[in-house]
Formats: sequence, structure tokens, C-alpha cells
Amino acid sequence: MTAWKLPFIVAALAVPIVAGFLIGGPGVGVAVGALAAVAILVVAARMQPRGPIASAAGDGRRHVLIVVACAVENPGSVAAIARAAGIAGGDVDAEVMLLAPARSSFLDRWATDLDAARHAAQRNLVVTVASLAKAEIEAEARVGDEDLVQAVEDQLRSFPATEVVLVSEAGGEEVADAAASELEERLEAEFRHVVLPCD
Repeated sequence: MTAWKLPFIVAALAVPIVAGFLIGGPGVGVAVGALAAVAILVVAARMQPRGPIASAAGDGRRHVLIVVACAVENPGSVAAIARAAGIAGGDVDAEVMLLAPARSSFLDRWATDLDAARHAAQRNLVVTVASLAKAEIEAEARVGDEDLVQAVEDQLRSFPATEVVLVSEAGGEEVADAAASELEERLEAEFRHVVLPCD
């Protein structure tokens, strides 16, 4: 934060409260102070840290994290992923981890019913792992947070990825494009985004 912002923020909070006390008396001053406190809480709750995303300490080997937003079964799509990840032909030196976000609807999140989203993500992973296995690529699989960036950040705490590949559906999915932009900006590991027609 630049040096001038903190005094400006304090003044923006204090001046309306003091003015409320002076103009409307204690009742108005307390009400304005309460509104300021609520505004601070809302802004703080909506803010997300935007620092760099680093991987866990590595062991000198290649570790490729592939984030799949959909099931990938088509051999052409599998080949495109393998090329983007640099693991075509079964690179035995690379450890591959597949990560699928558990996407849920607003109502499911509100009711904390995330089972359907987790099952759908697991189905995507099973199909994709089997398709990669046909192409002689071994991979582990994990289900992650529904937020793509948060899922990657969580996984990189334990998986020392040297490269991250995001695979999203063709069709202009805005969530994946926004996540790709943020990952490209924040990831310390090498990042690539592959857009494919999902099966």
C-alpha cells in the first residue's frame, strides 16, 4: 500500500462519523460509525490475497499439474493436453497430477450440499485418467475447490508443480478465462492454457 492511502482511508472513515456527531448528534454519529464498520467488514470479507502462488519444495524432477474443467476422452484432446504439458509419449521423468474443481450451484453451496459436485468432478477425473492411461501417461487425481485459482493454490501447497496446465471447454467460458489470466499473473511455475471441446 502506498504511503498516502492509509491517511486517506482513515480520513474517509473519520470525517463522516465526526460530521454525524456534530450535525445530527450522538444518534446520527453512532449510526454513521456502524455503517462505516459494516462497510469495512464487507470490503475485508470480499478481498482475496493476490500474491504470487508458489509450489511446494521440489525434488529436482518435473511435476506437472493438469487442471481439467471437464472430462477429456477424445484421443485428439488427450494428445493436445500431452503436447501442452510436454508429456507426450509417456515421459517417465514427469510426475503428473490431475485436478478437477468441484463445481456447485449457488443453492448447493448455500445448503452445503456439495456431494453432487464432488461426484461430477470425480467422474471427470476417472474418464480423463483412463484416457491418459490409454496414451501411456500415468497420473494421480484429486478433486479441488470449485474456484479454479483456489484449487490450484491449495494443491500447490503439497504438490511441487514445475508446470501447470489449465484445460477448459471451448465455448467462451468466462470463469476459465478469468482464472487463466489470474494464474498466468500469479503462478511462479510455468503456466499454459489449453481450450478443447469437452466430451
